[in-house]
Amino acid sequence: MKIPTRAELVEKIFTVRRKVDFEQLCITIFHYQLQNNEIYAAWLKALNYDTSEVTTMDKIPFLPISFFKTHKVVSAEAPFDVVFSSSGTSGTTTSNHYVKDVSIYERSFHEGFERIYGNVEDLVIIGLLPSYLERNGSSLIYMCEELIKKSKQVESGFYLYEFEQLKNVLSILKNKNKKTVLFGVSYALLDFSEIQPAYWDNLVVIETGGMKGKRKEMIREELHSEIRNSWPINNLNSEYGMTELLSQAYLRDGSLFSCPDWMEVKVRDVSDPFQLIGEDKTGGLNVIDLANLDSCSFIATQDLGRVFNDGKFEVLGRFDHSDSRGCNLLL
Repeated sequence: MKIPTRAELVEKIFTVRRKVDFEQLCITIFHYQLQNNEIYAAWLKALNYDTSEVTTMDKIPFLPISFFKTHKVVSAEAPFDVVFSSSGTSGTTTSNHYVKDVSIYERSFHEGFERIYGNVEDLVIIGLLPSYLERNGSSLIYMCEELIKKSKQVESGFYLYEFEQLKNVLSILKNKNKKTVLFGVSYALLDFSEIQPAYWDNLVVIETGGMKGKRKEMIREELHSEIRNSWPINNLNSEYGMTELLSQAYLRDGSLFSCPDWMEVKVRDVSDPFQLIGEDKTGGLNVIDLANLDSCSFIATQDLGRVFNDGKFEVLGRFDHSDSRGCNLLL
């Protein structure tokens, strides 16, 4: 098959809309990465996988996410604009995502965020992200920093543990009834909620997961319930993202995440990693992220969940013995 140039593929990624176009683009990008990603190609060769059979999307094999910890998963040549790294926990190996062109990441998170929350220039963006701010290489910090810059609101910014200062800022924003989005790591949101900050209809709180060893892990429903016990927020949302992905899914008003047009989630059988299973069945989550053009767009995560007929999905847990994740909620 004739494969478009890299520049043509980038434009196709962010203009894809119809399902049939998405499937064809997945197949095209698979063959592009087969040619350009030595690790992906070597893995498929070691499996004796017949890549000529990949004529439909369901035949595309998903690379185990652990490869980002042990190999340089790239479909492009150096130099790279940035290397994102996972936070990891004590004694675990971190993942590294080599990003050839950070403008692709910027376009992905800007367009993905704005399709849900509106024009970022109209919003105050606040990051309550200790732990992430205290290390280098966080893709979440990069995203929030860029959103803060684009918001052009004087109240936008990061906070570590200045809870009283942030509480005062939120009170001012409430009095002005300003549209505000607060990204918060789970344990910091729990700590902050205990001082009972202001809340109003135009405040959206997006929890990004991650207890970082500060508190016990808990299911999302329990986490949200505990936050609301002290801080009865109407709009408590979640983000599903990770170092190995350049796109994010968001959860609003319920338990289901929705993806941007260039991202899709599939479910695989827990005992057969190459067997996809139907809707509303629990299995391992496979993520198609076409923004990962320069690494690998087909990732088998260690998350468990279900996908429904409208394409939305829920995260139910993680495989036993898998490492704790930083940017998506652990259950």
